[in-house]
Amino acid sequence: MTNELDAVRAHYRAAGLTERLKAALSSFGSEDKILHASELAPLDHFHTRGMAATVELAALAGITARMSVLDVGAGVGGPARFLAATYGCSVKGIDLSEPFIQAARYLTQRTGQQDQVGFQVGSALELPFEDATFDAVFLQHVAMNIGARDRLYAEIRRVLRAGGRFATYDVVLCEGEPTYPLPWASTSSTSFLLSIPQTQKAIEEAGFRASLVRDDTEAAKEWASQLRSTGPSPALNLGLVMGPDFAKAAANLGRNLLDGRLGILSAVFKATTAGIRYEGEFA
Repeated sequence: MTNELDAVRAHYRAAGLTERLKAALSSFGSEDKILHASELAPLDHFHTRGMAATVELAALAGITARMSVLDVGAGVGGPARFLAATYGCSVKGIDLSEPFIQAARYLTQRTGQQDQVGFQVGSALELPFEDATFDAVFLQHVAMNIGARDRLYAEIRRVLRAGGRFATYDVVLCEGEPTYPLPWASTSSTSFLLSIPQTQKAIEEAGFRASLVRDDTEAAKEWASQLRSTGPSPALNLGLVMGPDFAKAAANLGRNLLDGRLGILSAVFKATTAGIRYEGEFA
């Protein structure tokens, strides 16, 4: 398990990321200028369909101002800042990549949300929070990197209060082996894809009941087709975050979606009263 996590860390190493972001954001004015979370959307939503997918998932999850929310695999914090800005909730984000967390904290300072949104380095397989801490947990395009799904979903259930909501938006396996590299993995050695039924089963076995399970592959295909025909928006510069190889990986993701190898799952689950604690050793 340690080797697997080390390989994932290496994939998201992003050396010098905060300095690159500072340079890119200089076009908005001085460092003292407060930015709105939506202005950063082209840079900080790393998943298929970008911010539009976060907007939809948050609505499906029924987020409110009273909630305490955890974003697992938070990246540089775009969804966390969006949730706080839109709903007024408090959000914590966790990610395995230290450069991503450093960048998330910097961008959150730029949006003036430090009192509402916080980030820390940590593993999704050993969340550094007490039991029953959160009302909702978000997981967007993260599970594909994790082979130990039982540990992942059991940890999410552990930190959720009974009746809490688990909202996930992830890539799933359809038919055949996908073409690599992909945004989350250069090779199949760090890619652990499940089908929609397999994903639902693993989540429910961890102590959840499905509220909504939706195949959003067609919407993702439309997004991929549009990018293929028009190219990404000039404002869309995720390569600044993910590095020069990102364009090829993103193109492969679109190709795999259009060819029917990969799909997209949107789902919301409710934590049942009797959760399941994973008793094995965490990496």
